[in-house]
Amino acid sequence: TYLVTVCDHGLNASTFAARVVASTQAGLASAVLAGLGALKGPLHGGAPGPVIEMLDAIEAHGDAAGWLRDEIGRGQRIMGFGHRIYRVRDPRADVLKAVVRQLGAKGEAGHRLAFAESVEQAALEVLRIAKPSRSLQTNVEFFTALLLEAAGFPKEAFTNVFAAGRVAGWIAHAREQQTSGRLIRPQSRYIGTVPDLVA
Repeated sequence: TYLVTVCDHGLNASTFAARVVASTQAGLASAVLAGLGALKGPLHGGAPGPVIEMLDAIEAHGDAAGWLRDEIGRGQRIMGFGHRIYRVRDPRADVLKAVVRQLGAKGEAGHRLAFAESVEQAALEVLRIAKPSRSLQTNVEFFTALLLEAAGFPKEAFTNVFAAGRVAGWIAHAREQQTSGRLIRPQSRYIGTVPDLVA
């Protein structure tokens, strides 16, 4: 379920990187490597590991809302919440949550899920109050972290497992881009200050 859920998701950063490289006719392997490079960042595929670290820190602290308020007060991002596209709950989150619930019926994952759900509710409330102009909802990384942890993967391997699912999407996008024969070359515009010109 997980690999299918994450195999493609529009022009996210890693897919766009793969398409840009494919547009240069550099080859499929190069396009996939570009996707891997982009996926590694903590604001894209690298987010689930920090979700586990956050849950562990909150459990040790004992006060989810207090810990979350402190993090926001320090300007820190709350991992597992917010999305560049969605202003509502990420629909993939509920798909993965259902799988975690099934795994939880068989052991320790059930306790972890119950705790994570309480953290999720606290985070949604704290974010609603702290950032009222933004709609920061649960994203796919929150339940990805719980699912991969329940499946026995160490958090250091989470991005690799994500890549195993996403690679099918990268290849499809790269092949489509290669057949177009068009180089991707976005326009840019300087928006800084106008320099003083000395004659």
